[in-house]
Amino acid sequence: MIVGLLTLELFIGEAESLKDKRRVLKSIIDKMKAKFNISVAEVGKQDSWQFSTVGVSCVSNEPSHVHQMLSAAVKFVENQGTVEIVEIHTELL
Repeated sequence: MIVGLLTLELFIGEAESLKDKRRVLKSIIDKMKAKFNISVAEVGKQDSWQFSTVGVSCVSNEPSHVHQMLSAAVKFVENQGTVEIVEIHTELL
């Protein structure tokens, strides 16, 4: 069993309040969960209204499949246009 962990540091330029940030993140997180069948949650910087840390995880029996799923999740976030990815960290367990 291979567990893939992805940590995304995000900049949300359009957010002018925590409420704006939550709206943008909720939309992205809900779409990611539906499209990729992965676990996604905001795991850091909850009190910052323009920055966020989002954690993504998936499980598979093939490392290549885990890499493929996490790469697709990163591309999906990049294509949303509402956030900028500042840092990406990927780990396989």
